[in-house]
Amino acid sequence: MIEEMRLRDLGVIADATLPIGRGFTAITGETGAGKTMVVTGLGLLLGQRADSGAVRKGAAQATVEGVWLVPEEGVVAARVREAGGDVEPVGGGSAELYLGRTVSSEGRGRATVGGRTAPAGVLADLADDLVVVHGQSDQLRLKSSSAQRDALDRFGGEPVGAARTAYRAAWDVWRRLDAELTTLTADRDERAREAERLRAAIAEIEAVAPVAGEEEELARRAERLANAEDLRVAAVTAHAALSSEDGSPDVVMLLAEARRALERISGSDEALAEIGALVTDLGYRATDASVALSGYLADLDESGPHELAAVDERRGVIAGLVRAHGSVDAAISLLETGSARLVELDDDGDRLQRLETQRDAAAAELDAAAEALTAARREAAERLSAAVTEELHALALPDARLSVDVAPVTPAGHGRDEVAILLAPHPGADPRPVSRGASGGELSRVMLAIEVVIAGVDPVPTFVFDEVDAGIGGAAAIEVGRRLARLAESSQVIAVTHLAQVAAFAGNHLTVVKGNDGAVTASSVRRLDGAEREAEMARLLSGLSDSDAALTHARELLETGRSR
Repeated sequence: MIEEMRLRDLGVIADATLPIGRGFTAITGETGAGKTMVVTGLGLLLGQRADSGAVRKGAAQATVEGVWLVPEEGVVAARVREAGGDVEPVGGGSAELYLGRTVSSEGRGRATVGGRTAPAGVLADLADDLVVVHGQSDQLRLKSSSAQRDALDRFGGEPVGAARTAYRAAWDVWRRLDAELTTLTADRDERAREAERLRAAIAEIEAVAPVAGEEEELARRAERLANAEDLRVAAVTAHAALSSEDGSPDVVMLLAEARRALERISGSDEALAEIGALVTDLGYRATDASVALSGYLADLDESGPHELAAVDERRGVIAGLVRAHGSVDAAISLLETGSARLVELDDDGDRLQRLETQRDAAAAELDAAAEALTAARREAAERLSAAVTEELHALALPDARLSVDVAPVTPAGHGRDEVAILLAPHPGADPRPVSRGASGGELSRVMLAIEVVIAGVDPVPTFVFDEVDAGIGGAAAIEVGRRLARLAESSQVIAVTHLAQVAAFAGNHLTVVKGNDGAVTASSVRRLDGAEREAEMARLLSGLSDSDAALTHARELLETGRSR
């Protein structure tokens, strides 16, 4: 429920506070006084697109602030906290929610939710749980099939909602299977070519049998074999220096002689003994190096030109894999993953059959879900038709008959039903879609009747009607006021109106008063009561606030409103 709104520098309104509260609030005022700015300001608080043209001439920015009374714990409070804001507890499980929106004359804007700056999208997220706004554009929207279907589904409540949820789940499954099957069928030739390419690539990789790191190892072996003679000369020279086979002095022999010399006298000096140990270790190491060189030379002798040719050939094969796949690792990875992909591609025939079977089963489930949804909608359509027809009779359309037709159409995400609201305004007239056969006044009353009926099963916290009474007057206007008051028994109702017959039923009457200081026009909002309200009602009736006849009529209307 909206407790209060404040508008500053919005349109012609310089600074105005609207005390709203529970029940039915009527907002009236002279043409051009800024009544529509109230709805514009509310739209800004509900996340609608900001328009710099709404900023009052000469002002830097327009500001709209609103205070809502909401449950302390609930969907709205949770969303506010997600956005970083909070609500202010006021007791009894209720809390106040502060919303704000600014629009600069350059077009920039800012939104606040629960005391914290937030994207305007957060306001839009909250809108559906706070307010339903109806204006003449919403009457036009009622002419669309989707809006009529939504209205029926709202009225249908849980039975329609559950059937629609089940249908949507079945629709998603069927659509996924159908899309997969369509793609598989359309790509069958390409998938066959992919399988052929993959099979050839796997065969080539398996024939080569590459090993991770093999490129580097082959490069090292090729380098060694290419320099085999130089390596041999170096190894032979080193081996001869360490251990000569012709009896000439070598490292091993000289180290042995040094060791023996030191051993003879090492007992006389510990320092010399330590040096002797080092010489002994060097002798062992020289012997180990000599043995290693012998083994190296033996291995080198076994390598020959034939091995170098084999290594070069292997490197050429590996290079071919690298050119084809980018790297040896990529080729090995393809070998690991490609087999599974090949099994999948080779399984196309069986997979097509399985998908067709699954899709047929999903289609059967979808058909059953669609039938259940259609049945739920048709049952709700009968009840909605009767209830709205009864409301129309009370809205000065005593002979009107409304019917809600549910006809089959191509299945879609919302079901396979086309919903059409038909109106026969008088006996003998064929029911015609409201999109073509209803006048502006009739459409206003149809919309109001639908909202009154739906509110009984799916209440909305706040309704805002912007000249819902357009195109009607007299007895019809009185009944519109009566129905708005009835709607206010379960929801907060705010109506911008130019009809005294409607305003008479409001428990809270606000007027937008226009003043002129010679430079800019500014408007303010006042709550009316007593003689002031009678004068405003008289002005609405006759254009004259001091006409005795109009004042008498105004008092009669107010009495009618109080005694409804």
